[in-house]
Amino acid sequence: MNRLWSRLGVRTASVGLLVAGLGGGVYLGQDRDDPQLSNASSIEMQANAEEIALLKQRQNEHAAARAYRTSAEDAAAGKAAAEAKAAAAKARTLEKKVIAAEAAEKKAAEAKKAAASGGAVPYAGEIPSSCSEYSGSRGVGCALMLDAGFKIDQFPCLDKLWKRESGWNYKAENTGSGAYGIPQALPGSKMASVASDWKTNPATQIKWGLGYIEGRYNTPCGAWSHSESTGWY
Repeated sequence: MNRLWSRLGVRTASVGLLVAGLGGGVYLGQDRDDPQLSNASSIEMQANAEEIALLKQRQNEHAAARAYRTSAEDAAAGKAAAEAKAAAAKARTLEKKVIAAEAAEKKAAEAKKAAASGGAVPYAGEIPSSCSEYSGSRGVGCALMLDAGFKIDQFPCLDKLWKRESGWNYKAENTGSGAYGIPQALPGSKMASVASDWKTNPATQIKWGLGYIEGRYNTPCGAWSHSESTGWY
């Protein structure tokens, strides 16, 4: 009887030890599995971080490429605009030269024709609105007087002065003294200092006359005042 209990006790103890061993093994196995799981998580996190870094790098590369393309396109557009502007300016300059050459050629032809026929050389400039009430050589005289720097209020004096001297006739000639043209230059050849067409071009005569008045009387009204007091200027 005692032996039986002894055997049962031994078996019970053995089973207990076996269960305890199994429990310990499971526990030990769990302890071995935890570092592996932790290591796997670390690897996954590292992979994710590397993937995110790679994506950011690619995004930065794409952004840099877009910025370069935009910069290149802007530079190309700016260069094209500058070239177009330069070409347009060159075209305008060339056009002005052509127009000026055509005008000069036309003026020369008209002057030649006028000299051959004895007629007046037509005025090639513009008559400002402030002179629009005057026509013919008087309108030219008004325009050239303003170009010379005199005020419009000086023209009535100039008008009366040259009406008295020549009637604004570019062919007016004083056979006694040899004075000639609108300003009655004495001699008429003095007006060649302005241009060689002094005999047929009212504008040439007027320019010379205005220079003479400015040098001697300062203003047309000064010349008219002298003419009024002496009968000549």
